[in-house]
Amino acid sequence: MKETNPQPPKKVNSVLNLIKSSRIVSVLMVVLLILLILLISSKLPWLFRPLQQFMSIVGLPIVLAGVFYYLLNPLVDRLERRFKINRTLTISAVFVIVILLLGWGIWSIIPVINQQIQAMIQALPSYLKHISNDINGLISQPMFNRFQDQVNHLSDLASKELSQRSSAYVKSTVNSLGNVLGTLTTVLVALVTMPFILFYLLRDGKQLPKYLVQFVPNKMRPSFLTVLGEINRQISNYVRGQLTVAFFVAIMFWLGYLVIGLKYALTIGIIAGILNMIPYLGSFLAMIPAILVGAFVSPWMLVKVLLVFVVEQTIEGRVLSPLILGSNLKIHPVTIIIVLLASGKMFGVLGVIFGIPGYAVLKVLVVHLFNWYQANSSLYEQPKTKE
Repeated sequence: MKETNPQPPKKVNSVLNLIKSSRIVSVLMVVLLILLILLISSKLPWLFRPLQQFMSIVGLPIVLAGVFYYLLNPLVDRLERRFKINRTLTISAVFVIVILLLGWGIWSIIPVINQQIQAMIQALPSYLKHISNDINGLISQPMFNRFQDQVNHLSDLASKELSQRSSAYVKSTVNSLGNVLGTLTTVLVALVTMPFILFYLLRDGKQLPKYLVQFVPNKMRPSFLTVLGEINRQISNYVRGQLTVAFFVAIMFWLGYLVIGLKYALTIGIIAGILNMIPYLGSFLAMIPAILVGAFVSPWMLVKVLLVFVVEQTIEGRVLSPLILGSNLKIHPVTIIIVLLASGKMFGVLGVIFGIPGYAVLKVLVVHLFNWYQANSSLYEQPKTKE
């Protein structure tokens, strides 16, 4: 007798034919498989623990080297084209210039900042006490007598909560010393290894796409290089733009506070410039020390501090950001706020810092993926017009 191969049921054949013929179903199946892989991966945290430990060691120096790469690479390219010098010698010359500038900054600016920070820390209790006395004097006015009991009750609750949290914090401080030492060691290792990574990035960074494209199928190589180039431009525009804007913000705050006679103008201006690298939130966070110092001096000084902030925000929003950043990222301000809130909630401080460039990279990938699907799907074909 001849053996007959069992044929699959007609329903199975129809499902398979539907999957083969429908691009939408195929895409949904791929998405489902990706989500299933992510779900299984989340249930196996030990699988990624070696990668997590590796990134905790090399992640910080790689990020720092990447930031300085995007900042220094245009200068190296320009010097190499202008003077026709070997790229390695050009990078070495740029390193020497940067080291000299850092040495000058450490020699001349760091002592001033250190002195102002120490004076600010010493004066902080008196500032807080002065502001607390002003608030208590305002609350003791006759118009607030009806709310006095509620205010006293809330004050007692706040003091009890503060004492409980302080005691818990003191107990946990001893346990946290090991984490602090580990963090300091990681930062020290990052500062030592970052210049070496930066040197090789500046020298061989342009060869990286050519190396990565070898692992991509031949048909996908042109689009892969296009996506890499666009991602590189997005990150480059963001990093250079944010650093440039932060530098000018620090200068504006420093000059503004210097003009109105605010104490610690240099330190507060530098803090404002550093925090300004966090879009939309950094400038407001930088106003906290300025408001404390201004409120301690006089109400008029507080008004002048707020005027400096308004002028700086106007110049930054109307001149600096459009001129330097332009519309390269093409991200709406509302989208930026939503991304900052979501990334900060999910990933903390690192999410706030890297949320916008991460969103820019993800946007490039999604746009190219959608364009590919639009070109290969029959759903977006133009309807044929009857002649």
